[in-house]
Amino acid sequence: MRVDAVAENLLAWYDKHRRRLPWRTEAGAPPADPYRVWLSEVMLQQTTVAAVKPYFERFTSRWPTVADLAAADAADVMAAWAGLGYYARARNLIACARAVVGDHGGRFPDNEAALRTLPGIGDYSAAAVAAIAFGRRAVVVDANVERVVSRLFAFAGPLPQARPGLRGLVDSITPSDRAGDFAQAMMDLGSGICSVRSPQCLICPLSDGCAARTSGNPEAWPVKALKRAKPQRRGTAYWIEHDGRVWLIRRPTKGLLGGMRALPSGPWSDTDPGLIDAPAPADWRDVGNVAHVFTHFALDLRVMTAALGHVPGDDGEWWPIDRIEEAGLPTLFARAATRAIASRDSIGRDDG
Repeated sequence: MRVDAVAENLLAWYDKHRRRLPWRTEAGAPPADPYRVWLSEVMLQQTTVAAVKPYFERFTSRWPTVADLAAADAADVMAAWAGLGYYARARNLIACARAVVGDHGGRFPDNEAALRTLPGIGDYSAAAVAAIAFGRRAVVVDANVERVVSRLFAFAGPLPQARPGLRGLVDSITPSDRAGDFAQAMMDLGSGICSVRSPQCLICPLSDGCAARTSGNPEAWPVKALKRAKPQRRGTAYWIEHDGRVWLIRRPTKGLLGGMRALPSGPWSDTDPGLIDAPAPADWRDVGNVAHVFTHFALDLRVMTAALGHVPGDDGEWWPIDRIEEAGLPTLFARAATRAIASRDSIGRDDG
């Protein structure tokens, strides 16, 4: 297949088979609202479309414009994000919205260079917003696009080291017209047809010129470097209950799960920290462990419970246990809360 025919074939397929998503316009229509494009792209980073849809709809219902989001209380935004993971994205979301309003009069810049100056917007997001929201020719490369192009050209370089070479190949097939539709078509193709396992080559619009299909083993691409095993860490979380409420703290703004409500916890280390940094002396009861995998390590978190009428310090809040779902706990601590609540019948009650 000629290089210039890739876009022609792919766009013809996209016009018939594109996914209907809440942040998209119809194929060939004027570019979409930059705010909705940007919000969806931030949410979709390392997250599935199915998981993002309800969050996107709640965010745009509650904060329909970038100005609304910029004016929102950061704690409310972090709570609304809870469960979506990678919480630095939520902090950058607030910072970016405020920069757009404060520095750009409430309008997103319409080119990649200016978009990259905004908090949390890197090369991929800048290209995606420029192409999809403003119709600019931009080279948009996510994991789906990498897979499609690596198979199309049977690109031998292993990821992630070979990404510059793959980007050059994407550049070679990106059209000047309908660049936003082309980017979304590549994503749809990678998500629905050129999938990680069992790619559906027989219905792929690019199959005639695909070098990986010709090889007979398209799943061999993209080539990936060997992964290192993630380090295992251990920690302890503390469920402190009093009069139908649980003590929650706000994690430091900077760092993992920054700014989120959480259960108090001690250090996360290579060895079991036991009761180091327990919030208070108590008859702590071990109610089991919960596991969670972060980007760079896996965590095994022991959950300890106690009934106390007082907690030293004033850097937390008593939260009604029957409204714990409204606290916006990140997934790790939501699991710990579920474990603690399940064991409540065995927790002694304090005298008040």
